[in-house]
Amino acid sequence: MLSKTDKLEQQVKQVKASSQEEIANLEHTLAARHQDSNRSIDELKQAIRKAQERIRFKSINQQLQNLLGSVTEALKAVNTRLDQQAETTRKAFADQKLVIDNLTNDLRVVREKLDDNNVRIGSLTQEVDSLRQSMQQTGARPSATGDAADGQPGQVANTTPTGPTSSGLNVSPKQLFDSAMGDYYSGQYDLAIVGFTEYIRSFPKSDQADDAQVNICLAYSQAGKNDKAVEACDLAIRTYPTGDKIPDAYYRKGIALQALRDLNGAREAWEHVVKTNPDSDAGRLAKQRLEQIKRPN
Repeated sequence: MLSKTDKLEQQVKQVKASSQEEIANLEHTLAARHQDSNRSIDELKQAIRKAQERIRFKSINQQLQNLLGSVTEALKAVNTRLDQQAETTRKAFADQKLVIDNLTNDLRVVREKLDDNNVRIGSLTQEVDSLRQSMQQTGARPSATGDAADGQPGQVANTTPTGPTSSGLNVSPKQLFDSAMGDYYSGQYDLAIVGFTEYIRSFPKSDQADDAQVNICLAYSQAGKNDKAVEACDLAIRTYPTGDKIPDAYYRKGIALQALRDLNGAREAWEHVVKTNPDSDAGRLAKQRLEQIKRPN
């Protein structure tokens, strides 16, 4: 039989063994919990890192959006300025073209006046020569009459003129037309109207008959008689529909109607000449007039 001491030692050994086993289990549990705690800390750090990255990405994205908005606004402002500059440049070119066209038209008128003056000088020279010949022939008639009287006493001398006189001078179509043009260029519009009217009456089939009728329209317009100018232009359009001066008749009719404050009528006349004769001087001038009345004041 075991003694009490032996029993006591045996119990102590059992308690010790049991304690060691519990300590081992506790150490194992603590190690497992420590491992789980480390794993949770790592997961938390990773989550924090991802959250920081998302926050940083959102911040960068917001900055990019703001920068993109600023660039877009700057581009809009630049495009607006470019459009304004382009419009200003276009208007400047249009105004310059209008000035150049007006100068070209004025130069053409001056050249026509110079040509007309040369023609008129030539015509006047011919008229002076004709008058000189008429005067010479008139001065020779008395002596011839006296000789006839001396040779045949009692016989009445023939005093019928045999040569041209100042009232019987033949005036060519060109002289009559040039004379009327000279009156027009010198500002004698009433005399020019009379001259052109006489030309049409005397030479109705002439190639310049339509020119004369259109020039009557111009003379009335220059004299400020715009209602008469419209009537004269309409007469030219009706009488000479295929004449080469009919585009000018439509253009001048439009100017006269504009002066009479009939913008619709003026626009209709100019649109007609632009449509039918766009490449003529009258067509280009009519196009400029249409652009002017379309511009806001």
